Amino acid sequence: MAGRLLLVVLLGLLAPLALAAPNDPLSIPAITLGSNGQGQQEYSVSLQILLIMTALSFIPSLVIMMTSFTRIIIVFSLLRQAMGLQQTPSNQILIGLSLFLTLFIMGPVFDRINQEALQPYLAEKMTSREALQRAEEPLKDFMLAQTRSSDLDLFVRLSRRTDIAEPAAAPMSIVVPAFVTSELKTAFQIGFMLFIPFLIIDMVVASVLMAMGMMMLSPLIISLPFKIMLFVLVDGWALIMGTLASSFGTF
Repeated sequence: MAGRLLLVVLLGLLAPLALAAPNDPLSIPAITLGSNGQGQQEYSVSLQILLIMTALSFIPSLVIMMTSFTRIIIVFSLLRQAMGLQQTPSNQILIGLSLFLTLFIMGPVFDRINQEALQPYLAEKMTSREALQRAEEPLKDFMLAQTRSSDLDLFVRLSRRTDIAEPAAAPMSIVVPAFVTSELKTAFQIGFMLFIPFLIIDMVVASVLMAMGMMMLSPLIISLPFKIMLFVLVDGWALIMGTLASSFGTF
C-alpha cells in the first residue's frame, strides 16, 4: 500500500498532468491536433510528455535525498563492514530492506500527502500548483524535524538569504541539502557505535593469537564466527531496525 501510494504521489504531483483543471495555468494538452500545408491533420506531442519523463528520472533522487533512505542504507553498509562481511547480505538485499523500511517510516508523511494534496487534486478541488504546495509541507516538516539547526544555518548563510526568519520559511533548495548533511552525520554516528563491539572482538582475538604465537593466522577468520554469534544472540537485526525507525521520531 505504501509503495503504491508513493508511486501515485510522485506521478501525480511532480508534473502537471492532463487531469488539471481547465483554468490551471500549468495544464498543457498532451496531444494537439493541427493541419499541415497540404490540409492534412497531424498530431504533435507537447512539451508535457518531456516534462513528465524528466520528472520520472528524478524519482530515485527524491527517494534517496528527501526520505529516511539515506540514513538506513548507510547504517546497513557500515554494519556489514563492521562484521567483516564483504558480500553478505548482498547489495540487492540491503537496498530492498532499506526501501521497505523507508516506506514504513515515511508512511505517516505519505498518508498526509495523500489526504491533503493528492485526493483533493484528483477530485479537481485544487489546481496542480496548489497540490504541489500542499504536498511540499509534509515533506518539509519531516526533513526539518531531522535537520540540525547548524546545518540549516550553514546553507542559509551560503545562499546569502537574509529574509529567512525561521526554519519553516526556508525553501526546499536549502532544506534538502541541509537535511542530507544531517542524515550523513547521524548515520555515521550510529555506524561508529556499531563498530565498537566488533572492534573489541577483533582486538581480543588478535591478542590471543599473538600470545599463542599464531602470527600467520588471520584474526578475521577466527573473529568472524564470534561476531555473527554475538549479533544473533542480541537479536541484532531487530535492534538495529527498531533503533533506526525510532530515531526519526515519527512513531
